[in-house]
Amino acid sequence: MHFSALFTHCPACGSEKFVQNNEKSKRCESCGFVYYLNASAAVAAFIVNESGELLVCRRAKEPEKGTLDLPGGFIDENETAEEAISREIEEELNAKVLASDYLFSLPNQYEYSGLTVPTLDIFFLCRLESTTNLQPSDDVADCFFVSPNELNPDLFGLKSIKKGIAMFLESATKC
Repeated sequence: MHFSALFTHCPACGSEKFVQNNEKSKRCESCGFVYYLNASAAVAAFIVNESGELLVCRRAKEPEKGTLDLPGGFIDENETAEEAISREIEEELNAKVLASDYLFSLPNQYEYSGLTVPTLDIFFLCRLESTTNLQPSDDVADCFFVSPNELNPDLFGLKSIKKGIAMFLESATKC
């Protein structure tokens, strides 16, 4: 179900005359309020150890529970993308980020509780204080390093992460 289907009444005046305005907004015919559905921002981290292996995680929760993933998550209110990736890595891996460098962004559709939420996923290359003794928690069931020649994008559950892994592998072969 598209996220906008949840809104049947105008959030400003409560009118039932809250209609589809265009593909990304709804408009109230009573008071004129327009609500735009914009993408939620999320972050994901590429973390490579000294052997050139990529850190991958196994998702502990839906959506795509049990599939591979990269560490990361949603950006909180009043938080930068850099702050979010550091916070998420600390929450999910009990690790400290020393540096995070922006790589690229990809649109995604995040399925949650029967809703399709549009996201913009921002990918970083992160360097940790240490890549030993990582402790998976929060949304991560397990984490481990994988050699790039053993990475298979099809084992990753989220569409943007699959595409990001494919881009990572493509850039690794160019080096």
